[in-house]
Amino acid sequence: MFNLLKSCLKNSLITLLLVTLFLGISTTRWTDSGMAALPAGNAITDGKALLRYALPIDNEPVRKLQKSLEDIATQLRANRRWRAISKDLKTASRVLAKPEKILASVPEESQEQAEIWINELKAGIEKLQEVAKTKDKEETWIERAQLLNLVGKLEESMVTGFPYEVPAEYSNLPQLKGRATLEVTTDKGDIKVVLDGYSAPVTAGNFVDLAKRGFYDGLEFLRAEDFYVLQAGDPPGKDVGFIDPKTGEYRAIPLEVLVEGDKEPMYGITLEEAGLYTEMPVLPFSAYGAIAMARPETEVNGGSSQFFFFLFEPELTPAGRNLLDGRYSVFGYVTEGKELLGKIKQGDKIESIKVIQGIENLVEPQNT
Repeated sequence: MFNLLKSCLKNSLITLLLVTLFLGISTTRWTDSGMAALPAGNAITDGKALLRYALPIDNEPVRKLQKSLEDIATQLRANRRWRAISKDLKTASRVLAKPEKILASVPEESQEQAEIWINELKAGIEKLQEVAKTKDKEETWIERAQLLNLVGKLEESMVTGFPYEVPAEYSNLPQLKGRATLEVTTDKGDIKVVLDGYSAPVTAGNFVDLAKRGFYDGLEFLRAEDFYVLQAGDPPGKDVGFIDPKTGEYRAIPLEVLVEGDKEPMYGITLEEAGLYTEMPVLPFSAYGAIAMARPETEVNGGSSQFFFFLFEPELTPAGRNLLDGRYSVFGYVTEGKELLGKIKQGDKIESIKVIQGIENLVEPQNT
């Protein structure tokens, strides 16, 4: 029942890749001929970038600042002209020259700190402009990452409260009303994961709650397939998910997908079933190390404790053009230790999963 992706996910992924990627077309069931092309621009393949873009904020200048710095990665990977990088940095400088437009979205109590970050960004941009003149690729990567970390802090400071109400029918489930960072300790090393409760509060809340309980400690990875998935979360015995000790019942987690442009997630239906074939989830499978909820093939609301890390090359799974987006709930990304994911094998163990930041964002069920 619960060998998650053994049939549906694996077969649909392989079939889609063979048809779409190698023949350059998409199945008529998935998109019509007018929509067969990949999304405009390059797919975002960095989990940290996706997490930044997923923040529920509305400040055009800071998004323009972020985009200009994110774009540098595209130029570096493609070995393109340093002139293009210089142009990106000039764009960033112009945005920072009008800090009041950024600060307009920052709450008053956070503005002093935000001004410090903006000044650090200005100095960092100037430094990176000098580095770019030397065409030092490695140092450019490092300086860019530091600047984007500051941009992320600025964007996070703009978030005030939780942006919507989760449907009342899920009030019996834990919810993550914000972000949480977890450290997954395995016998192959440590992995850091950031979960996004803004986009998937029920799915992320369930995972944080189980980690807090120590549910995952000592469990084995039950599947480890190169360039595919790394799955865990199956408890010992006949049960395939978490049995709530207070109710004695299987805790079922609904499929939860937030579509770009929507104010709240959809529940209990795949994007395909909803006729939203080419819509973009806010949290797509386009990044190596996406963490998603496993479920039985035929039960969209049948997830519980089993989860998987996605290990496919992101270039082969463009967001919005594969059979994974909208069929499984992505609820976060690996931000550190991605290189360990490919080293973990079936039978390796999760020693522990600890919440190291954001536990205050976990909202316990109302009936407990």
